[in-house]
Amino acid sequence: MSRKSGRRLGGFLFVLLLIAAGVGAYLWQRYTSFADAPLAGLEAGESLVVERGDSLPAIVRKLREAGVHQGDLVEWRALARQLGAAGKLQVGEYALEPGTSPRDLLTAMRDGKVVRRRFTIVEGWNIRELRAALSRAEELKHETTSLDDVALMKALGHPGHHPEGRFLPETYLFTRGDSDLDVLKRAHEAMEKALAAAWERRVPDSVLKTPDEMLVLASIVEKETGIAEERPRIAGLFERRLQIGMRLQTDPTVIYGLGTNYDGNLRKVHLTTDTPYNTYTRTGLPPTPIAMPGADALQAVARPQRGEELYFVAVGDGSGRHLFARTLAEHEANVQRYLQKYRQARAAERTAEPAAGAKTQERQ
Repeated sequence: MSRKSGRRLGGFLFVLLLIAAGVGAYLWQRYTSFADAPLAGLEAGESLVVERGDSLPAIVRKLREAGVHQGDLVEWRALARQLGAAGKLQVGEYALEPGTSPRDLLTAMRDGKVVRRRFTIVEGWNIRELRAALSRAEELKHETTSLDDVALMKALGHPGHHPEGRFLPETYLFTRGDSDLDVLKRAHEAMEKALAAAWERRVPDSVLKTPDEMLVLASIVEKETGIAEERPRIAGLFERRLQIGMRLQTDPTVIYGLGTNYDGNLRKVHLTTDTPYNTYTRTGLPPTPIAMPGADALQAVARPQRGEELYFVAVGDGSGRHLFARTLAEHEANVQRYLQKYRQARAAERTAEPAAGAKTQERQ
């Protein structure tokens, strides 16, 4: 080859290298731009579900269906290999929040950072309210819908146990694919641990003979007050009543005994009609809890406040607080105070209603 031909070939190869370098730089810039740019078209609350057997192409197709069109499959494959995610994408639900990049998404799928949802059992719920709330949790699989309470407890591994009060009020995290039965199992285990801890902390002279009795009394305390500092005081009051054989005379137990027949108005006939849950007609604790007590109510019953009070009644000012008394005479005076405030509030409501109606007519 002549020297002149060699120079031409060298120049040609140099041009090819420049072109290759330019193309490489362009592809690398495009790749890095794809990897770290936010996915377009996403709205808050969107998610991607990776099911068992889904390959990367299947996942990319799901993204396309969700409105995400950026990135060729080759780029997705290259990014997955770079992140060590190829063949290691985990099953689950992943957030597609605005600002999520392909790198963020593949890293989350590689590490199994799935969406965690919340279900809260509210203090004071009864079993009917708990099961109704579970039925409304759309993200959970519903395995208990067709089960009655007896079958439910059998499915939980506790056949023959009454379900009331057995699930600890708390917020439970779950992922897509979990069932309502999974949540109930965890809540049941949490209640058993909380009850055991409270039982270990109980005062030595407690009138309660078993952890189940503690659970029953804690459920009553839970329903009687939402004021944290009142719980030990009310627990002590009920414990003293039990010690002297005095009836608990607590409305929430009567209401629980009425079940779905309770219409929101507790009448005198309800207080005088005997049922296993009527603590106006029967001495001692009712046969089961009447609600789901929280950990604070359990601890209040374990360490009740000392004192001589045997009676309490609502203040009547809407605060949820109570007036306490040692004697029946003091209690009756407190009841009169409550009734006076109640009547005043009702009178104020009746006065306000016509005024509100008049303003409505004026606006019309």
